[in-house]
Amino acid sequence: MGAASKTAAAVGSASRTAEAAAAEALANIAAYDAVQPQAWICRPDPAAVLAQARAVDARVAAGERLPLAGATFAVKDNIDVAGQPTTAACPAFAYTPPVSAEVVARLQAAGAVFMGKTNLDQFATGLVGTRSPYGAPGCVFNRTYISGGSSSGSAVAVGAGLVDFALGTDTAGSGRVPAAFNGLTGFKPTKGRWSTRGLTPACRSLDCITVLATDAADAALVDAVAAGFDPQDSYSRRLGPAADYGVAFRFGVPRAYQLQFFGDLEAEALFAAAVQRVVAMGGTPVEVDVAPLLDAAKLLYSGPWVAERTAAAEALLHADPNAIHPVVRAILQGGVGVTGVEAFRGLYALAGYARAAEALWAAADVLLLPTAPTIYRIRELMAEPFALNANLGLYTNFVNLLDMSAVAVPAGFRANATGFGVTLMGPAWADEALLDLARRYEEIRPMPETPPLDLAGKPQTVKLAVVGAHLAGMPLHWQLTSRDAQLAASTRTAAAYRLYAMADATPPKPALIHVGEGGGAIELEVYELTVEAFGSLVAEVPPPLAIGTVTLEDGSQVKGFVAEPRAIDGAEDVTKHGGWRAYIASRGT
Repeated sequence: MGAASKTAAAVGSASRTAEAAAAEALANIAAYDAVQPQAWICRPDPAAVLAQARAVDARVAAGERLPLAGATFAVKDNIDVAGQPTTAACPAFAYTPPVSAEVVARLQAAGAVFMGKTNLDQFATGLVGTRSPYGAPGCVFNRTYISGGSSSGSAVAVGAGLVDFALGTDTAGSGRVPAAFNGLTGFKPTKGRWSTRGLTPACRSLDCITVLATDAADAALVDAVAAGFDPQDSYSRRLGPAADYGVAFRFGVPRAYQLQFFGDLEAEALFAAAVQRVVAMGGTPVEVDVAPLLDAAKLLYSGPWVAERTAAAEALLHADPNAIHPVVRAILQGGVGVTGVEAFRGLYALAGYARAAEALWAAADVLLLPTAPTIYRIRELMAEPFALNANLGLYTNFVNLLDMSAVAVPAGFRANATGFGVTLMGPAWADEALLDLARRYEEIRPMPETPPLDLAGKPQTVKLAVVGAHLAGMPLHWQLTSRDAQLAASTRTAAAYRLYAMADATPPKPALIHVGEGGGAIELEVYELTVEAFGSLVAEVPPPLAIGTVTLEDGSQVKGFVAEPRAIDGAEDVTKHGGWRAYIASRGT
């Protein structure tokens, strides 16, 4: 049971008060301020929070059945909450709305308790969380890495256990990418399913308010409250017919050559494992051509839709451009010169992509794609803010353009503790069916174990495989112990390597060569050491040895000692011994 469901069940049954739940949340938020205060932009006075909670308790005592009784929630600071400033992470843009956004009002009417406004990429322009004057939140499990964005603070607030759920927004993936990185469920409803009245627009015709939750049931709980036609929102839509995928269903996966992980081998393996999890749910995988989707995605930032972002902040862009974050400003300025002709050409192109996308639903009931192909460190995004951001949106940017619904679910964690997720996508109005599939996905055990929160700052480490003179008890092992390397595993390579005793090496050293078919499995040890220690060790590796990537017998990959082809000149093939220790023992030395 998710956090919101637990709180609502306890408060609704009077086994706990909403005031007690709010007081605990306030304490947790205050404590986490020592770790990531930049998750928040503003919060109401604690007394006002407790007053909200007491009002919920009074309603429960009076016999009201409140589906979100006492559930604590945060709101991304481009969504209005009455009496609280809305900044969209731009202080010069700030205003204080007299009424709340329609979705916020519905949640509070259902008993949810508002805890504060969260940080975001300015004007919801970015998938990274680094484009805000209020600071850059980090992944809750490894703060060296980005939280994802633009709903960065909302993801941190839920991922760190500060609130039961949070509202985000999603135009190009802003509610799904941060969910993936922080081990959460991110539900992006069909456009118009939830009212966007009271939302500062990024792209008015594409924007969705979303929820970041601890599981699919909580996302469904919030959806049941938030969904519905709003006649005062010109982009609101009356709910369409719901889909039903049944026990057995077909799920589309990209053709192998269309899968791109930008060198993130762990993400690639986690996606493959997620495919098998969906098979275990009763799904049948079907390879589909996602090229039209990827082409449609390019329209969002490389086509005329960037002008819609410009329209949302046009007044400030002209009056005080320096008030806008420089990366965001560069994007918004890109829309100034878009012509009407270009806009119509973009619409025509999108119609073609949409027709091609419709054909996918004849082959598959849903699509399963990586939520984001990789993750980056905060410093990397600061150094290269455009290209890396674009990489993260590879599998998200097209969803709203093509009027799809989507739910992002956790799919495991990398060795550095950052989250990886996959997204189930369907056509418009498949929302409830997708949430049901997400719930079934969670029921396939075991689900990935969630890492501990990074409260003190996580050292950045590298795993290194050694096969010869650096093994424990061997002559060069001191080069590891002097760097405080810790043994992580004793295992073997995949059966794809040959091991050679190099000629005239002092001390004796092996050369590990990947040969593929005809290779053997070689015994090795895997050590974990800091990035700095790893770098200093690499600097000392003499030729013809080198550091490359070694595949282990379980299919995972780590850095490891390998060798240049010249290393086997005059060398003895010792693969038959299965490892360097056995070879040394055979020599009696």
